Amino acid sequence: MFLPKRTFLAAVAISGANGFLLCGYEFIRAVSTSLFIDAYGSKNLPWVMAAVFPGVYLVIYIYGRFLSWFGANRALAATSLLSAAVIVCAYALIVKGYPIATAIIYVFREAYIVLIIEQYWSFVDSTLTPKQASVINGPFCAIGSIGSIIGGTLVKHLAKPLGSETLLLLAAASLLPAAVCSAIAYASAGEPQPTEAEKGGRQGHTGVRVLLHSRYLIFIFLLVITTQVVSTVLDLRFNGLVEESIPDKDTRTAFYGEFYGQWVGISAFILQFIGAPFLLRFLPLRLIHLSIPLIHFIACGVLTIAPSLRSGALAFLFFKAFDYSIFRAGKEIFYIPLSFDARYRAKQVIDSFGYRSAKSGSALIIALSGLAKTAFSPVAMIMAAIWAGIVSNLTMQYQKLEKNLV
Repeated sequence: MFLPKRTFLAAVAISGANGFLLCGYEFIRAVSTSLFIDAYGSKNLPWVMAAVFPGVYLVIYIYGRFLSWFGANRALAATSLLSAAVIVCAYALIVKGYPIATAIIYVFREAYIVLIIEQYWSFVDSTLTPKQASVINGPFCAIGSIGSIIGGTLVKHLAKPLGSETLLLLAAASLLPAAVCSAIAYASAGEPQPTEAEKGGRQGHTGVRVLLHSRYLIFIFLLVITTQVVSTVLDLRFNGLVEESIPDKDTRTAFYGEFYGQWVGISAFILQFIGAPFLLRFLPLRLIHLSIPLIHFIACGVLTIAPSLRSGALAFLFFKAFDYSIFRAGKEIFYIPLSFDARYRAKQVIDSFGYRSAKSGSALIIALSGLAKTAFSPVAMIMAAIWAGIVSNLTMQYQKLEKNLV
């Protein structure tokens, strides 16, 4: 399948932006987790995760205003550059000895990454047809994985000689070429425009109203919530096992860099470049989406029966690798038949706020309930079963929308 030249150039440019963004994210992800654990211990991770809920909503609200005032292109540029500035300010506070800054950077890393990457996807979903997306979405994710692999490798080798804190500056710097690439993408394909009824945020700046008036979007929202509960409990279980096994801060930072940048990055890359294009092109979307929670159910079962750093890392690895590749590429196709506000506003509520609030909310419940670490993987198994039920209904709704596109 051949793409028009301008669409191809836009796809290459936005993929480059994704690569730079995720390269920088490896620095801030590994560093912020390690610094927070060093300052407060992994037992307090549920509390800082709970703080993500208001943090993400604030960021989305600001983005919604930018989108109404400036349009999609300039809103992306503004949020990218402001994110770099916030990271630099947090770095300055950390090196001056303010431990609370480790919590601030942890919360912000959870907010800025989803905000910016979902803007990339909004652009992709507005530019490609479903058939084009089935081929392009996987490689788009794969370019991001190349960035992750490079970033994770650099974290592994630079954490000790430079110190964990210094790597935050590299995370901030990565946002500059990412902003340039995204601007090139918009210049190539053109900026998607809202309808007259959608201009200036007339249906709401955040997209909540659009979400609540669509049964289809509500099911996508429920899908995201369910998957992120699975992610949260696996994340907490994994980090607890890491803390028990690797007590030294810089060694732990290097391990996180290797895990996310190499183990997760390489696994996701293979699934993105080979798995996603092949599966999305030759298998029904419904079958693909139903298979993913089944795989997680089995992996979490192994972790429940034989808990260890290895089984915890593998269960979390499976989730991250599929989430970044086949699941993500398949989920984005759900948005293609929808309106501008659904793709640029409601999508942020679903995939940024919903994504992080599910993680934040479930972490808060875990913190307040005192749920034992050994219960995390059984909870993941229950949520994987619910996930399968939700995606079964959602794919049936998509099939009806797809028929209307033909």
